[in-house]
Amino acid sequence: MKHSLKITLFLLSMFFVTQVIGLGITKEYLEVTQFFDPETNELRKELTTKQLPYDIERPEVEASTSYVWIVISILIGTLLLLLIIKFGKMHLWKLWFFIAVFFTMAIAFSAFIPQNIAAILAFIFAVFKVYKPTTIIQNISELFIYGGLAAIFVPIINVFAASMILLLISIYDIIAVNKTKHMITLAKFQTKSKVFAGLMFPYKKVEGKIVDKPDANTKSVRVAVLGGGDIGFPMIFAGAVMKELLLVNTELLSFLKVLIIPLFATIALSYLLFNGQKGKFYPAMPYISAGCFIGYVLIYFFF
Repeated sequence: MKHSLKITLFLLSMFFVTQVIGLGITKEYLEVTQFFDPETNELRKELTTKQLPYDIERPEVEASTSYVWIVISILIGTLLLLLIIKFGKMHLWKLWFFIAVFFTMAIAFSAFIPQNIAAILAFIFAVFKVYKPTTIIQNISELFIYGGLAAIFVPIINVFAASMILLLISIYDIIAVNKTKHMITLAKFQTKSKVFAGLMFPYKKVEGKIVDKPDANTKSVRVAVLGGGDIGFPMIFAGAVMKELLLVNTELLSFLKVLIIPLFATIALSYLLFNGQKGKFYPAMPYISAGCFIGYVLIYFFF
């Protein structure tokens, strides 16, 4: 087992809850309207997307080829972060991360509360997450960040593009962890800096007690992590599937059906965590992607 049972169950439960909350946020930015088609004399549905708050514009790309630009953006972002690490520009990383956290959380909160209040809450979370990090702030903020991210990208992609993202990112994850190993470098850098994109659960190696603020100089402290990409990409895929379901199902039924995808993604992740070796890094996306595809097949054929 890669981590203790308590920490493994924590990561799995937080992963699933984050998916549910993120899909709920995404759903608030999708809207189905009904209209009468005079040619077929039938009542039809049309999916529209709500404007993002604060005049934020979504990228203008074709849905079927959007995965190309998204993957390229990820590669460029990874390269920039590696350069930041190489030259030791920690303040740039913190500023970049602060901006990303602030806007994604503001978008997520704006799905349910007024924009001005959402912005204030997002700012508070971003400040504490980046400059005064604790385990609680770190993980609570993760519940909402990826929902804001999905609200940006789900409306501009389709299931094919989302599938391609999962496939390409899974291949990239294998190469980045097992071959070039730069993903390990990124994970260690973020963990050490305490500015981490993903779930983080520190605990003492010997005593097994949870510590709220891990001391980087204390050798006894271990940290269990699950990267942000492992959370965000399956959410975007599930969101794309939810778009299809909304056209043929009620809003509630569409949401309940699409939860099959994060359920099987969680099961796939649990296989990795329960069978992984302690202290060894693994590419999680191939397992999570497989779970997503299994869930999608079950929805398509049985639900």
